[in-house]
Formats: sequence, structure tokens, C-alpha cells
Amino acid sequence: MEVSEAYQVLIDRFVVHLRDERNLSPHSVRAYRGDLESLADHASRTKHSDPTELTLAILRSWLARLQSQGAARSSLARRATSARMFTAWAQRRGYIEKDVAELLGSPKAHRTLPGVLNQGEINEVLGSLDVAANETNSAMAIRDLAILETLYATGIRVSELVGLDLDSIDRSRNVIRVFGKGSKERTVPIGKPAVIAVGSWQSRRGELVTKESGGALFLGERGKRIDPRTVRTIVHRALAVVPGAPDLGPHGLRHTAATHLLEGGADIRVVQEILGHVSLTTTQIYTHVSVDRLKEAFKQAHPRA
Repeated sequence: MEVSEAYQVLIDRFVVHLRDERNLSPHSVRAYRGDLESLADHASRTKHSDPTELTLAILRSWLARLQSQGAARSSLARRATSARMFTAWAQRRGYIEKDVAELLGSPKAHRTLPGVLNQGEINEVLGSLDVAANETNSAMAIRDLAILETLYATGIRVSELVGLDLDSIDRSRNVIRVFGKGSKERTVPIGKPAVIAVGSWQSRRGELVTKESGGALFLGERGKRIDPRTVRTIVHRALAVVPGAPDLGPHGLRHTAATHLLEGGADIRVVQEILGHVSLTTTQIYTHVSVDRLKEAFKQAHPRA
């Protein structure tokens, strides 16, 4: 990939802005950097290696080339967003005269309905973990149950789960304190079965504690704070036990929790707050999931569907 020095300097400054001023996650910052270096490479191919030479035509040809290479609509939409943020920032800072990406369109990404477990399936998953914890009486099995119970009870992201500390749970109010995207703090309700499961895990947590454990609530086998990859493995393994259950990761449990809340009559704005969505539009996809499942049940049950 060919990135000119002029572009690299500007991209590096934009990354500092995203990290220090916008407080974006390292994953998001890496994605923006990758998108913009791809743009810089394309601009160099068209003999315009200076950011001040960037035009709307170059931006459109960049997206067109990516599309011809098989990029998904969602990927193109994200890259167009990266370009718009970059040029708007560069224009405000005086690095370029005009915000050339202001009029840049992008294909709307197809919004696929997230996979979810039905209530029978999630009860069977949690029930099997509970049986395993009681039969083996191992700290690891008790931890796994507490993790699944917490993910389903709260709908938090896997990154939020691994970031929980011992003092994150307020048992007197049955809530947990989590830090979401952009380090934004929010308080999320947690049900009694999850509180009990976490309490059981905490009574056995000492078996895994090392000097590297710190205040982490959930620990890996070696005593360090558990990592997202391990949590994903735990979730996939737990769901594989239930015949017919979809193979979902931690985010699938987040989708499941949101769907069940709405199906149970929760207000969509309450669900938005629980999930930590900035935009209500993001939460509204779960109403589509519920309607889709209602329609499927209607087709199966009504004689004249």
C-alpha cells in the first residue's frame, strides 16, 4: 500500500483526534486508519499524493474500485463515513480548503436481522450450565454459568463484560455499572438469577486469583482478567449443547436479551438505555425481529395464514 508522507502525517493527526478528543476505542481507530490509508493509496495511484488535491471525483472512484473488488455494501458505507469525517475535520483544522466529501454518497448497508435464541432455548442453555456447575462443583463451570447469566440478564457487550470489576455490581439495587463505547458509563439492571450466579462465582474466584488478577470480576484459567476470545469460546460451547439452537456468540445473547425485553412489553427507549445505544434507530432493529417472529408464529399456527 502506497501512502505518501503528506497523507500519512495528516492521517496520524486525525488518529490522535479520534483517540484523544473523540475517545474512540482502539478497534474503531484502527478501522478509520485502515480506511484512510486505503484512500491515500488510491489517491497516489491517480497521481494526487497530496491531501490538498483530494476531490469528490477521486473519492467516488475510490469507492467504485473497492466495489469492483467485491467490497460489501456495509464496508463501502463505512469507508465513505470515514472519508466524510476525515475531510470535515481537515477542513475545520485548515489543512484543506474545502470539505470535498460533504456530498459523498454511500450505499445503504443491508440490515440483516440478528440471530436470537427463543426463550425455551436460552432456558435450556442456562439450565444445562447450572447442572454442570452443580455436578462438577468446579470454579470454571460456576464462572461459565455466571458469565452466560450476566450476558443474557443485562444485554451488555462482551467488551463491557470483561471490563467488569468486583465493585461493578450493586447487590442492594440489583444493577451493574459498565463502561461502554467511548468509555461512557451507564447503569444496567441485572436479574436475581444472574446476581446469585455471580455471587456463587465470587465465592470460588479465589481459586484462580494471582497477583495479576487485580479487581477483575471474571478471570481466565491463569488468573488474569478474562479476555473476549475466551468468553466467545464459552458461549459457543454452551450453545452447542442445546439441539437446534443457533450458533451465536456473546453478541447473539445481547440480541436475545433485547428481543425478549421488547417481546415482554419493555419500552423501546428503556431498551435503548439498557443497551447503551446512542441512536434509537439502532435499537429499532429489534422491533423488526419481534415482528418477524410473530409473523412466523402466525404462519405456523393459523389455518388460513
